[in-house]
Amino acid sequence: MSKVVETVKQVVKPILAKHSFYLFDVAFVKEKGGWYLRVYIDKDGGVTIDDCVLVSDELGEKLDEMEPDPIPQAYFLEVSSPGAERPLRNDEELRQAVGEYVNLSLYKNLNGNKSFEGTLKSVTEDQVVLENDQWGKHPTVAIPRDLIAKARLAIKF
Repeated sequence: MSKVVETVKQVVKPILAKHSFYLFDVAFVKEKGGWYLRVYIDKDGGVTIDDCVLVSDELGEKLDEMEPDPIPQAYFLEVSSPGAERPLRNDEELRQAVGEYVNLSLYKNLNGNKSFEGTLKSVTEDQVVLENDQWGKHPTVAIPRDLIAKARLAIKF
């Protein structure tokens, strides 16, 4: 992990705690000839644009006050939500998503499919169970954990 990312995490966590937000991720990347510091925040019920502006203002002020400057090159600070279809990157995030509508991509076919969407009903060490009332006679499917390539929240249409 880069020193910039680690420093920003340490600076932003007290700001987020003060406002009952939590940190989803921090990225410091070079794109299109410029550096971007991206801070992804969330809270119960989701974040608003005003929440992002609040954190951006407070974080920018704290970073500007630091000596020596933790980010000596010019950069763009972006504070945002991780998104409605954010990835579920680890066991903790997957367990927190129980009851949510999710999309799972698999390494290989299961029952003729490599992708499933439904309400996440349970998560164990060995499997996850999804339910979707549009699946007809068999509205639930148990998916072995070792088949899951990617998991993310999904929007139900």
